[in-house]
Amino acid sequence: MRKAIVLLMAVLMVLAAGCGGKSVKRIDADEVRDLSGRWNDTDSRLVSEEMIQDVVSRPWMSQFKSKSGGKLPVVIVGTVRNLSHEHISVQTFTKDLERSLLNSGEVDFVASSSEREELREERKDQATQSREDTAKEHGMEIGADFMLKGSINTIQDKEGGDTVMFYQVNLELIDIESNKKVWIGEKKIKKFIKRHRFSL
Repeated sequence: MRKAIVLLMAVLMVLAAGCGGKSVKRIDADEVRDLSGRWNDTDSRLVSEEMIQDVVSRPWMSQFKSKSGGKLPVVIVGTVRNLSHEHISVQTFTKDLERSLLNSGEVDFVASSSEREELREERKDQATQSREDTAKEHGMEIGADFMLKGSINTIQDKEGGDTVMFYQVNLELIDIESNKKVWIGEKKIKKFIKRHRFSL
């Protein structure tokens, strides 16, 4: 009986500790913390860096430069679709792609369609509200040569408390004038998630 009471008290203490408050600790933004096994900020950053490193090293780049007299290709990031079964911040991934493209130094980069609309509104406002010598002209935009677009897919394999999450990111670089695909990239991530049962 005494052992049963001691055991019960131990269980209650563990449960009470588990139901207590929470603590918050600031960590470095680059530190890898994979808590749930789902797509996270580290996946977004590493996949974008690896895929952009691949796209700028492929033959289409030298072919374009030789045809254009050494000019850097102008690239725009189009739609990246989330075809997975979970919520993925596609906007964060798109921004990671944009940053990696721009920081590569291998391409010129133009604003997205939504950003261009905002800039056009600003130029329109400047045409009527700003001094003539400071107002920016219409029709001076740089047209993109290529569009980068793609998708994120997942496959989930689950048995009991164990799960294998498979992510596949597909990106394509398309010549805007001809619709010719000049590069297709693929990155796969597989994560094994083991759920530990509570035990004393």
